[in-house]
Amino acid sequence: MAKATSAPDVVRNGLRKAILTGEFPPGFQLRQEELAERFGTSRIPVREALRQLAAEGLVAIEANVGATVTTLKLSDVLEMLDIRIGLECRALELAVSNMVEADFEACAKLLAAYDKKPKASDWGEMNRSFHLALYAPCNKPRLLELIQNNFDHIGQYTRTQVSSTTGKERPQKEHYAILEACRRGDVDSGVALLRNHLLHTQKTVIAANRFTGRKIA
Repeated sequence: MAKATSAPDVVRNGLRKAILTGEFPPGFQLRQEELAERFGTSRIPVREALRQLAAEGLVAIEANVGATVTTLKLSDVLEMLDIRIGLECRALELAVSNMVEADFEACAKLLAAYDKKPKASDWGEMNRSFHLALYAPCNKPRLLELIQNNFDHIGQYTRTQVSSTTGKERPQKEHYAILEACRRGDVDSGVALLRNHLLHTQKTVIAANRFTGRKIA
């Protein structure tokens, strides 16, 4: 059986999706017998999937406790947002000179679809798709993988908080400004706009943690 369709891969991908969408929130107990039943497998593929997700940082495995969805401290999230700024600003810096009309059209289409999404629960995935499309022309697979992993890891903690605190109007205005700078080939402006955009996300996480009931530890 091909690796892409092996039982551990099916379980891992299903679990990752459940974690990243918030179906399994931080601290959620991941019981092997329940997961095996959910995915129609034995416990062996479940154990392997949990091991792989632990390596990604999405799952914590402790003796006498078992596996749980990782819970990050506020300081962890803010540090990972600092990392996000460094990685993504570098990716955009490398991407701009490689962008062609098809890239601009793809990003513009994502933003137009984003505009039409009324539910805050949909905005996180639209935001993720836009940013990844924006950096794709950098043609640095390892850098893009680091960005995606970091994005996914903190997304479960920031998606709802940032969307509910900031709304859609300001981030979208900033997205369009970044894309327009890229169209002009203005690397410095695009990177500066992106950095300010991500710094605002960081400030919003702090504010959300202070004012909402869904605090990060």
